[in-house]
Amino acid sequence: MMKRMQRDAVLLSLIKEMKDKGSWCGETHIQKAAYFLQELLGVPMGFEFILYKHGPYSFDLSDEVTAMRADSLLEYKTRVPYGPNLFPTKEGQEFLLRYPKTLSNYADRINFVAEKIGNLGVADLERLATALYVTFDENVEGKSREDTIIELKPHITIDESCEALKKIDAIKREAMEKGLSSSS
Repeated sequence: MMKRMQRDAVLLSLIKEMKDKGSWCGETHIQKAAYFLQELLGVPMGFEFILYKHGPYSFDLSDEVTAMRADSLLEYKTRVPYGPNLFPTKEGQEFLLRYPKTLSNYADRINFVAEKIGNLGVADLERLATALYVTFDENVEGKSREDTIIELKPHITIDESCEALKKIDAIKREAMEKGLSSSS
């Protein structure tokens, strides 16, 4: 597991890359992107995720974002009509310069996540992240992944479930082909 400051550098870089790819970068976007980075691509950030209202969620990550705001590394800006989104501050940009080795170690993975999910809306993120969660959850024996998603998230249709799983399988395959993940 990486040290806190390294983890903050990875999170700041992730937010910056997501913004560059068109992400809104509200907390839901950060939660799902960090989940993909950690669980799919093996970046050892050390967050514990549970399945929550809108898919995988880490209370520890939420606390870390709050701490990063308190440390003046991140700030919220409200954009009408959508609400708050996160931006790296000037101090946050300078902070990134202190961790070139950490950032170079994970740059390809950060860029991959930003590219794949950066411009998705919250509903799409929920479906995709839940599909990834179910794919890696060892407690779904005897049930199809589609049925498990619908059981966990009744508002997701069977078609949406199947589509999310197809996308997750394609993302996993591409990550493996690029040498970013060894997940099977």
